[in-house]
Amino acid sequence: MRIVILLGIGMVVLASKARSGETKDLAPELATEANEKAWSFSLSATTYVVPDFQEYVQPTFTADRGWLHLETRYNYENLHTGSLWLGYNFSGGEKLEWEFTPILGGIFGDTTGIAPGYKVSFSYWKLELSSEGEFVFDTRDKEGSFFYNWSELSISPVDWFRFGLVGQRTRAYRSDVDIQRGLLIGFSHKKVDFTSYAFNLDHGKPTWVFAISLNF
Repeated sequence: MRIVILLGIGMVVLASKARSGETKDLAPELATEANEKAWSFSLSATTYVVPDFQEYVQPTFTADRGWLHLETRYNYENLHTGSLWLGYNFSGGEKLEWEFTPILGGIFGDTTGIAPGYKVSFSYWKLELSSEGEFVFDTRDKEGSFFYNWSELSISPVDWFRFGLVGQRTRAYRSDVDIQRGLLIGFSHKKVDFTSYAFNLDHGKPTWVFAISLNF
C-alpha cells in the first residue's frame, strides 16, 4: 500500500514539473506574440533654419505593429505638401542587427504624385547606419520627379549620447549643393530624443536642423 501511495505522489510531482516546463517553454513564444500584437508609435517635429529662406517645421508620425508600418509626413517632399505611407517591416541579426522597410506613399499638396521608398538601418556595437529614401513620381510635372534621401552614420559612446555624420538630398528648399553633408549630435532621455544637425559648414552659411521625437 505504501508503495502505491509513493508511486502516486511521484506521478503527481512529475506531472507538475512537466506542466511547469511547458509553461516555461511557452513563455518566450507568448512574449513574442504579445510584442507582435503591440502597437508602437513615434511623433517627431524637425525645424529647419535655412539661410536666405523661411524657417519651417516638418512633422512626422509613425505607427508600427508587427510587420505593418504606417507613416504620415508634412513639409518633407515639398512645403505645404503631405504624404501617407504603407510599409512592411523586416528585421533580424544578433551582433549585426538590421531593419528594412519597403514603403509606398501617396503625395498631395504643392507636389502631387506617388513614391516608392525604403527605410533601412544597421546596428553593430555602438555604431549605427540608417537611411531613408524615396523617388517621387510627380503626376503634375515630370520635371518635378526627384529622389529624396536622408542618411546618418553615428556612434554612441553612452546610451544617452551620439554624434556622427549626416547627408540629405531634398527639394523642400533651394540649395547650391545637390547632396548636403553635415554633422549631428544627439541626446536621449527615456522616450524623448533630441538631435541637432549642421549642414554645409564649408559654405559660409550653414543650414541648421533641430529634431525632437517622442517614442511610445
